[in-house]
Amino acid sequence: MSKVVEIVRPIVEPIIASRDDEFVEMEYVKEKDQNYLRIYVDRQPNGIDINEIANLSELISEKLDTLDPDPLPDPYVLEVSSPGVERPIKSEKDWQKAKDNYIHVVLYKKVEGKKAFDGFLKSYSDDEIELEIKIKTRKKTLTIPRKIIANIRFAIEF
Repeated sequence: MSKVVEIVRPIVEPIIASRDDEFVEMEYVKEKDQNYLRIYVDRQPNGIDINEIANLSELISEKLDTLDPDPLPDPYVLEVSSPGVERPIKSEKDWQKAKDNYIHVVLYKKVEGKKAFDGFLKSYSDDEIELEIKIKTRKKTLTIPRKIIANIRFAIEF
């Protein structure tokens, strides 16, 4: 975690919580000579809309402008956004939400000849996940070690 995130996160989380929004993630990165403070938020049960994000962004920006000393002395762009419906599964809360829901998993090495699967997360532990996949018209449950998961995210079933 960057020093900026360590300082800023405890300041903005109460602002987010006061609106019954959910803090998802924060990152402070430099891309092409520009610094970005990215804050991802969500709202249950139906997500957060653009107007709510704009209002929250304004509240956070106003608060950050009052900090002394400034934890962000270099110019930066504040980006407040939703993580989207196909957001990565990272926190324990994400894992709980993902249980029995449709997800996409990319692996470091092949399992049954494939490195990517879509299916329903049936269970998870610190060591492995159980993913129910569909092969044509039949269902099959795969047990996948977590150590070979490269990427895991929520997905939309078509």
